[in-house]
Amino acid sequence: MRVIAGKFRSRPLRSLRGLDLRPTADRLRETLFNVLGAGNPTVFEGKVWLDLCAGTGAVGIEALSRGAAKVYFVEPSTVAASLIRRNLDSLGLAEGFEVLKEEVTRALRKLEAKNLIADFIFLDPPYRMEKIYVQVLQLLSKSPLLTPDTVAVAEHDKRFDLGDRFAPLQRFRKLEQGDAVLSCYRLVR
Repeated sequence: MRVIAGKFRSRPLRSLRGLDLRPTADRLRETLFNVLGAGNPTVFEGKVWLDLCAGTGAVGIEALSRGAAKVYFVEPSTVAASLIRRNLDSLGLAEGFEVLKEEVTRALRKLEAKNLIADFIFLDPPYRMEKIYVQVLQLLSKSPLLTPDTVAVAEHDKRFDLGDRFAPLQRFRKLEQGDAVLSCYRLVR
């Protein structure tokens, strides 16, 4: 696993075996950023990202590599949160991020209390935890963390369809790659 593009391009990232970690594959991460960037490599500069159920932190680190101003890594596992910190340390990163080692909905409530606005949100819990997807997307549909310009992306198994709408959060794009799907949502008012 490696950083795909940006200032940390080709730098390796660590993962752990045996945990419930399923890092977003390099190819799928590249597709994600190509689609979100729509040919504009500066689209991520100065943006705020939430990497929910961050695992190794690969998606958030990719955002930092491409110029994101701040990434909030939310990861409930102590071991995985430590791994995220090690990956950030290996790149020499000391700022521009916060690692929140806690349950996702609790972390989202804390971020709401900071009056934070997210530009991009990436949700990737273990595929078998289907309830977390629904719970988080329902919470985000009512959250002040989002504006109509915010893009929320959920990576999920292709055998599990998240649905097109968590009113007013609506899926506007669905990309399949192998067994994985990226469902992209925006607020529609």
